[in-house]
Amino acid sequence: MRVITGTARGRRLMELEGQETRPTTDRVKEGLFSALQFEIEGAKVLDLFAGTGQLGIECLSRGAASATFVDMRGDAVALVKKNLVLTDLADRAAVINGNARDFVVRTSERFDLIFLDPPYGSDWLEEILTRIAAPGFDILRPCGIIAAEHPIEKILPTLPPPFRLQRTYRYGRIAVSLFRRDGNE
Repeated sequence: MRVITGTARGRRLMELEGQETRPTTDRVKEGLFSALQFEIEGAKVLDLFAGTGQLGIECLSRGAASATFVDMRGDAVALVKKNLVLTDLADRAAVINGNARDFVVRTSERFDLIFLDPPYGSDWLEEILTRIAAPGFDILRPCGIIAAEHPIEKILPTLPPPFRLQRTYRYGRIAVSLFRRDGNE
């Protein structure tokens, strides 16, 4: 697993051992960043269920202003910190050991780009998408994007305006759905 491009291009990231964490495959990551390439420069990024931190690190490498990584596993949090040091990107990052749902509810920060890649067997994706899109909930900036990775057969909730499903990309049995918050509110 390597950083695709940017200041940390080609740097190999450390991975977690075991089967508890499912890193985004290279094919999915390349497709995702091809779709997001013009959305990253200067963005404030949130990488929920961060795992190895590869998605937020890729954004930092490509010029994101900052990235916040959230994972409830202590070993994942420690690994994200190590990967940030390996890539010389720790100065623009915050790493939080905590529950993604709790973070989304409690944070007062607003983000331009949010990555959601929860464990496939959970209902966290639907719950967090619904929470972010709730009226009066203001975690995603206008024109911001939510990138949600999920099994192809999972049906995601329809989000109310000003949110809309921009597109779903399919990679074998994996899908990535991009939701955009409109800017004309």
